[in-house]
Formats: sequence, structure tokens, C-alpha cells
Amino acid sequence: MNPVLLLVDALGLAYRSFFAISDLSTSGGIPTNAAFGFIKTLRQAGRTWMPTHVAVVFDGGMDQRRKGLLPEYKAQRPPMPDALRTQVALIREYLRCARVASARVDGREADDVMAALAVRACAADRAFKVLMLTSDKDMFQVVDDRISMVVPARGDERMGAREVVQKTGVPPTLVPDWLALTGDSADNIPGVPGVGPKTAAKWLSEFGSIAGVFDHLSELKPERLRGALAASRPAVERNLDLVRLDTDMDPGLEIESSRVAAPDAGAVLDFFRRMEFHSFAKELEAPTLF
Repeated sequence: MNPVLLLVDALGLAYRSFFAISDLSTSGGIPTNAAFGFIKTLRQAGRTWMPTHVAVVFDGGMDQRRKGLLPEYKAQRPPMPDALRTQVALIREYLRCARVASARVDGREADDVMAALAVRACAADRAFKVLMLTSDKDMFQVVDDRISMVVPARGDERMGAREVVQKTGVPPTLVPDWLALTGDSADNIPGVPGVGPKTAAKWLSEFGSIAGVFDHLSELKPERLRGALAASRPAVERNLDLVRLDTDMDPGLEIESSRVAAPDAGAVLDFFRRMEFHSFAKELEAPTLF
């Protein structure tokens, strides 16, 4: 059996679960909606993809290098709701009970850590396949013939290089260039005024990179965007630095440490009972890794 590493965007999945599931708490009033949704999705992913290795990746705080490049970087995001913040600790407790590895690097974003882990796994063993459970389009750039994405909303579908091209109009290697031109509202990164995803993809398909686009500035169509692009060159080059993931960083976790292990069944059952996750508790009557 070829090794499969499942990487999980912890806060991305927690946020999605928090807003997708409402009014779920224990009889004592402890909010559990995000924890329930997170655990359900993780367990489903384990059953669907049968990974040999799993690592759940947490954000380590704001990347100050990126913040220095663009002070407005992610500034529009509201603080994490208190009812979600308390559940991050519950998710971490579950992972410890289930003996699922996690990674967090102070001052580094989960995107970079996931990208670094994916690249390291493939470098360590040519047989490795990597699945990244996330809906973050920044991760498109890491996808190749061995690294795929699984979007939580479509948990049984693998998103490879072909699907990235269908979604963006460019191959994964050009996703940073594409984002640098279009901007990214989720991260508060402004793009070139008037340049949308289709225009950016067309230019990159014709000229191969942002550098190639600027080299052929006088040939760009529509002509009305040439001035806007020329004026935005410093911002576009800054954007490219902002959106490119750091696959060379130390992710703080050895790949072998993420190998799937049998959970502490007693601890998991106790956790499910305390959280009043009755359906999960019943499932423990049958063997499961997740």
C-alpha cells in the first residue's frame, strides 16, 4: 500500500463547521458545533481516503514578513468568535485522544506549513501521495501529480492539476502569478484595477509568467488595461511575494511522526460522552482509526 499523507487545515475546517452547524452545545451550555463538524469531517476523510499518515495544521499567528510587505494584509478579518476560540482547545484535546499528529509553527501561517509538509513528504518517498483537506485557493500552487486538494464541501472528490486549470485558467505553477494580478479579497490583497481572473489567465497563458506579461506590455489586450498594469507593477511584484508559499520552511513535524496510530479508545469515548456526541460514541463499538 502506497503511503498517503492527509494534511488538514485546522482553522479553515473549524471555521467552516462553526458557521455551518448552529445551536449545538452540551446540556451545560458548552458550544460544540465547530468541534463536532471538525471531527465528523476528519473521520469521513479518513474513511474515504484511508491515509497512512495524518497531520492537522494550525495557524501560528500572523506572518510578520507578509504584514511588513502589506500592512493591510488580512486586516479586514474580524476576531475569532469566542464560542469558536474555546472549541479550538476541544479540537486539540480530541486530536490528542485520537493520537492524530498536529503541527503549529509560531509566527507562520498554516498554508506555508501545509505546503512545506506536502513537499517534504514527496521528497522523502517517491511513493508518497498527499491530500490537502482545505478550501484555500492559495494551496492550488502546490498541486501536482502527487499532491492534490480535497475541498471539505466535496470530501469525496480529489482536485488535481487538471481541476486547478479548470478552476483558474492556469496551471498550479502559475497560480501565484494569477493571484498577484487579480488580488485576493480573502487576504485583503488588492489586484490590478480592472483585471479579473479570466484576463489574468489569458495573459499568463500567452506570456508564461508575470515577467513575461510585463515584457509584452505593449501587446496586451484589452489596451485600456495597459496603463493600469504599468502603474501597478510594484504592487504586483509585492503581491507575488505575498502569495507565494514557503515550501522550504521547517514545518516543525517529521513526516514519520504523522503515521496513523490506534486511538486511545477509552479517552476518545470519554471525550465523546463529555461533549455529548452520542452518535460518535456509538460508533466506537466498531473498530475505527478516526
